[in-house]
Amino acid sequence: MAIEPRGSFRGRRVIPEEPYKINKLIKAVSVRVVGENVTVGIYPIEEAIKIAEGIGLDLVEVSPNAEPPVCRVVDYSKFKYEQKKKQKELKAKTHKVSVKEIRFGPNTDEHDFEFKVKHAINFLKAGDKVKAYVHFVGRTIVYKERGELLLTNFIKALDEYAKVELAPKLEGKRMFVFLIPRVAAPKK
Repeated sequence: MAIEPRGSFRGRRVIPEEPYKINKLIKAVSVRVVGENVTVGIYPIEEAIKIAEGIGLDLVEVSPNAEPPVCRVVDYSKFKYEQKKKQKELKAKTHKVSVKEIRFGPNTDEHDFEFKVKHAINFLKAGDKVKAYVHFVGRTIVYKERGELLLTNFIKALDEYAKVELAPKLEGKRMFVFLIPRVAAPKK
């Protein structure tokens, strides 16, 4: 039975490639060794592997681009688990910015306008971008100035919560504006 390199196919299953080099897979001549219960220093690779094996742990290359490469003496499976855990925490902390759309007609009432402004405030407080647009249907395209006035009033109403990313612009039958949340939006 031939040994297949990591990352290759065996049947339908893919063997995942290891993210770090360990023990004999480290190609450097000498490495900087760090870790608990280890004297930090630069050692030849054979001596560094002996130090790790003497403690009953693995030598893991954590910084291959350093000169010389930095290797840590740790339990590799525990090390991989901690790295996955850190990646998961970072992913959970990131906030994906989404774009929320608010649609107006050129003849939108004052009450509907206020209602949509309240929704926009909630979206901006949540950290989302807002795309507000006036949709002109049929012959209402002749009321472009009404649409522009509506969007200008919308921008003024949200002035303390948002700043304009893209000024009112007409494209086809839609006039739209993009708003992004201010860094420190005041709480009401």
